[in-house]
Amino acid sequence: MKMSSIFNHGMVLQREQVITLSGISEPHEKIFVSFADIRLQTLTDATGNWQIKLDPQQAGGPFSMNIRTEHHEVSFFDILIGDVFILGGQSNMELPLRRTLDLFSEDLKMIHEPKIRQFSYPITYRFDEPGHIIEDGHWKLAQQDDLLDFSAVGFFFAKKLYDLYQIPIGLIQTAVGGTPIEAWLPEQTLRKIGGYRYELDRCKEDSYIQLTQETEGKQQLQWYKYLDKNDRGIKEKWFKTKFKGIESRAFAVPNTWEETELEHIRGSVWFQKVFNLPEEPLTNELLLKLGTIIDGDETYLNGVLIGQTSYRYPPRRYKIPQGLLKKGENLLTVRIISTHSTGGFIKGMPYMLIQKEMVLPLTGEWQYQIGTVTEAAPSTTFFQYKPSGVYNAMIAPLHSVNIKAILWYQGESNTNKPIGYHQLLTKLIQNWRERWKQPNLPFIFTQLANFNPGHRYQSNSAWALLRNEQRLALRNPNTAMAVTIDVGEANDLHPQNKKTVGERLALCAQFLAYQENSIIYSGPLIKEVQRKNGALHLWFEHIAHGLVCMGDSLQTFMICGKDEHFLPAKAFIDGDCVVVFHEHIRHPLHVRYGWSDNPESANLYNSEGLPASPFTTESL
Repeated sequence: MKMSSIFNHGMVLQREQVITLSGISEPHEKIFVSFADIRLQTLTDATGNWQIKLDPQQAGGPFSMNIRTEHHEVSFFDILIGDVFILGGQSNMELPLRRTLDLFSEDLKMIHEPKIRQFSYPITYRFDEPGHIIEDGHWKLAQQDDLLDFSAVGFFFAKKLYDLYQIPIGLIQTAVGGTPIEAWLPEQTLRKIGGYRYELDRCKEDSYIQLTQETEGKQQLQWYKYLDKNDRGIKEKWFKTKFKGIESRAFAVPNTWEETELEHIRGSVWFQKVFNLPEEPLTNELLLKLGTIIDGDETYLNGVLIGQTSYRYPPRRYKIPQGLLKKGENLLTVRIISTHSTGGFIKGMPYMLIQKEMVLPLTGEWQYQIGTVTEAAPSTTFFQYKPSGVYNAMIAPLHSVNIKAILWYQGESNTNKPIGYHQLLTKLIQNWRERWKQPNLPFIFTQLANFNPGHRYQSNSAWALLRNEQRLALRNPNTAMAVTIDVGEANDLHPQNKKTVGERLALCAQFLAYQENSIIYSGPLIKEVQRKNGALHLWFEHIAHGLVCMGDSLQTFMICGKDEHFLPAKAFIDGDCVVVFHEHIRHPLHVRYGWSDNPESANLYNSEGLPASPFTTESL
């Protein structure tokens, strides 16, 4: 007898909806199910498939469940009835709590919430047809042993709702880093849209996938073998002793390799920092923070490897083994491996050694030597990014699992082609609702956070375009959007403040899923524009008790005339509207707000402290 692994110990089942159980056994075999005081039975069909439905249940638990046939039996324990949410999207939804410890390490130390649970399963994909069974995966409880593996957005969302309602929360984590929205759409939908036929057909060839993976795997292996074999630093063991002679040069950390002799190097460069500890370490709770490094790193302290990361985005937070750090002189060595990009230590990140209250900065002058120079690493095909693959493997098998709502945080991987994103998102919303057979299923999504250092005003911002496309998707009924342009980080694609994101999504869920109709769940959304006396008057939805400027004057408004050339504009709040004007534009045509990759100075809010969404009146 075989069932999806989502049916397992510790599972959360959706309250107040029919509960569907299904699996595979022998053809024409009786299936007996017992749950609480319920006893049911059914018969498998000619292919061995079976399905049985339990009447809607009220929140509660823990319960046990027994499923048996004449020859097989399985029992599940610690089952809760509560509210179940899908966590969909890419890396910012997937990002675990362990990646937010710079902000929330103290907050998380005392967390013990066994009625908040998350089901996670390995990244998988398939292109032949939609799947029916989830092979692997298990439920984890929000307590110390497993807490840091939870989606950070998901946990803070669930914590807010559980504190409010005291109803068990189940999170089904399906997000996969780097995936474009096309990977989450069914094949039939993409074929109707057009433009995906070649990839859809090609990925159905198992031989193509296997050959690609084998070839690229060998090329990657050969690249790293060459790198290590020819690395002077490995041969001469630079990780053990200070650089000798006059070959090493100074480098200011943090900094990029741009405009230095290292700018075009692909290979390895070794960096060293000698620092002094005034006294013996008093504790074994020692942590090394090395910001974020491009691309990969191997980090050594006094000749011992204490951590390594293979790609750019994870923050380097390495625990120092007890007894390794010593009074007096210590040697920190970092081997940076540049695979594709210009390397560097990302600015604006922490570079320090921490021992409880003691903080020892590690910025400033380091020494470096070049270990290996080679060509860029061979590319890798990530098949989880291909159209329909993760939908078939990770979403389709869940359609029989009843849920409360869908949370969606995705879009970064579609900023290369933002126009039309709202149409794809609309197709996804419609299709998922149809497949879940819940036409009004609440769909709550996160607008992209601010990212990238740069100009306050950008005429060609792909991120601004995609945010506007996300706003347009609100035309779908029973949807809501959390605006996050004030909680991103210019230098980090994965900002750590996932608590604010999760709690703003929870506000949306309170309104849509829990029907708290009086709650203010959204920041201001542009509704109407009127042209009066050489200015544009903007009216908004969701202003609560009024519009608020968080600062001396409104920022990031732009205005254009008939030439459609946008210029920075002046703006002020006049009652329930915003008036925007430019002294040299007599006949204004359109307004943009927050129109840049990183509109961190955007400061229009409502009275509840929720930020206004970026917009352009061109799409009204």
